[in-house]
Amino acid sequence: MAAPWSFVMLETRPLAEHQPRLGEFGFAGDDQVVPYEVAPLDVRGRTVQLGPMLDAILSRHDYPEPVARLLAEACVLTVLLGTSLKFEGKFILQTRTDGPVDMLVADFTTPDALRAYARFDADRLWALSATGETSQEKLLGTGVLALTIDQGAHTQRYQGIVQLDGTSLEDAARTYFRQSEQIPTDLRMSVAKLVTPGPGGAREQWRAGGILAQFLPQSPERVRVPDISGGDGDPRDVAHEPDDNSWQELLALLGTIEPTELIDPTVGAERLLYRLFHEHGVRVFRSVPVADQCSCSREKIRGILEGFSADEIKDSTEDGGIHVACEFCSTQYDFDPAEFSAGE
Repeated sequence: MAAPWSFVMLETRPLAEHQPRLGEFGFAGDDQVVPYEVAPLDVRGRTVQLGPMLDAILSRHDYPEPVARLLAEACVLTVLLGTSLKFEGKFILQTRTDGPVDMLVADFTTPDALRAYARFDADRLWALSATGETSQEKLLGTGVLALTIDQGAHTQRYQGIVQLDGTSLEDAARTYFRQSEQIPTDLRMSVAKLVTPGPGGAREQWRAGGILAQFLPQSPERVRVPDISGGDGDPRDVAHEPDDNSWQELLALLGTIEPTELIDPTVGAERLLYRLFHEHGVRVFRSVPVADQCSCSREKIRGILEGFSADEIKDSTEDGGIHVACEFCSTQYDFDPAEFSAGE
């Protein structure tokens, strides 16, 4: 079943007064997803650099660095996919694994709200860090990556599941597109800390970036995947990419990207696209903003508590009150148990 979103409905992009400028060209800047098209290669995609928004999400929880890097990639992947939704809804990325980082959650609610959270075992993480084995594969372990599209009430959710077994998020995303989208897709992601000077001394800020490209020729036969080589059933012998020259050239170009180019604020999305595709010509479309915005509220939590029985309200009471903290944004909501006495 193909996923019910599209990466091909793009809009022309006017210059905006608030955007940084170089000469006569406007740049999207941080926390803006930039759609693009390379018509001669039949390629369309999206690219993003996350700056202040990502730093706020990661710094709020003071995650250990290996966990922060992992969650940052989850955020990049989520906004690259979530901002492609052409309807009101939510895109949710979630992992459940047996590794030290046993759960990652990042969800994007249209039109621009992102929130993210990571759960980890501090003792197991420390043990891995002590041996220097903090690769994504070790942190995640074995489990699943679920990508879910929720269009709201009275609609059926779409969910794609990818096995995580010694794989990175980037590789798992490629597997998802091969299995579910069945559109030739490739992506690159990068995460780093940027040290900036300030009146109180140098400050480290998290940054991340990514680029996604899809091969969408008008002739379906051009997307044909080469035959399986070897013939012994070994999945490593299966060629997953079309042998079309345009797609192979695109893969070669993406392979030239340096990780620093994806996160360097002096490069930016548009300059990176020009570096990659100036020989073919690249068309850039209106950017899509993303913001650090949680969907929790006092009213939503009250609604949940109103469904509790008297015994559950009693069990939830501590020091004379009910205290609920949002795992995503860390906002704490305090309630008087007497507000729910009608349930007795």
